[in-house]
This record gives sequence, C-alpha cells and structure tokens, in this order.
Amino acid sequence: MTASRALRELTAERVLTRVQGSGTFVAPRHYESTVLEVRNIADEIAARGHRHSTHVLRLEAFDDAEAIASLDLAKGPVFHSCIVHAEEGTLIQYEDRYTKPRLFPDYLQQDFTRETPNHCTVRLAPIQRAEFRIDAQKPNATIRRLLEMEIGEPCLLVSRRTWVGDSVATAVQLWHSSLRFHLVGKM
Repeated sequence: MTASRALRELTAERVLTRVQGSGTFVAPRHYESTVLEVRNIADEIAARGHRHSTHVLRLEAFDDAEAIASLDLAKGPVFHSCIVHAEEGTLIQYEDRYTKPRLFPDYLQQDFTRETPNHCTVRLAPIQRAEFRIDAQKPNATIRRLLEMEIGEPCLLVSRRTWVGDSVATAVQLWHSSLRFHLVGKM
C-alpha cells in the first residue's frame, strides 16, 4: 500500500506519468515561471539550482514599422535583440526584444551572455508597470529550429510590454516549448 500511495502522489505531482496498459514512467521535465511579475529568466533558473546560458542571435538597430509602433514611437530606429536561453543545456526560451534607445542608449554594447536583457533594462530603468498576453501558438520553422522542437509541438508565447514612467520601454515576445516549460502563478 505504501508503494502504491507513493506512485499515486508522484503521479499527482507530475513526477511520474501512467500509461494505461504500458506502465508508469518518469514524466518529462517541465520548467515553470510565474507571470504575475516580470522576472529574469536567469534568476529563475538559478533559483532551481541550474545553470543558465544564452546564445545571442541578433543585436542591432532596427527600423521596422511594427517594432517602432510596439514602443509607441513615431520614428525609429529601435534596438532589437534575439536570444535563445537554455537551462542546463536544454533550450527553453526564444526571446525577441525591442528596446527604446532613449532609455537604453548603450543596449547594443551589452554582453548578453553575461547579463540578460531583462536584468540590464531593469537595472538601468526600473519598470513601473507591465502588460502581458499569453497565447498558444504554432511556431514558425525558424523558432522551431532555434528551440529544437518537433513539427506540431505547441508553443507558449508571452508578449509583454513594460513602461518606465509614461513611456513604453520594452516590447518582447518570449517563445517557450510547452513540452519543456509551464507558466504558473500564485496569489
């Protein structure tokens, strides 16, 4: 009875998964993050006792109309970064971020392998408010390749804008494989 109870509890905690007619197996690992506050992914990973790493794909001045509008600007350019975050070598997040050059003039000179864009921007200009939108999305081929996802594997997309004073400071899209990452919150 004790072993049976332990199996039930571990299944309820999603440590194990039961498959009818096949048996009980160790469940795939799911990383979790809260959406009730703006948090730094490197800090979340460190809190779990794991190692965070990044691969910077793009760091540039960007003059795209949609990017400029996302920061409520009349003209560009804006600063743009694309980064893949990993936890213990497992790719868990693709970050596509726009920042306002007036608030973060040295953004393009930052080493985002040492400090995340989130940590850098919050250090330079603390956030006064944020808005979030969470969607289930089918990733395009590029995002699927960058996160090493299978065709048909779903994504969680967190779109977030942050404000410093009355000014939009950042606009970011955070793509996560829903098989490796969960968003959770408690109040």
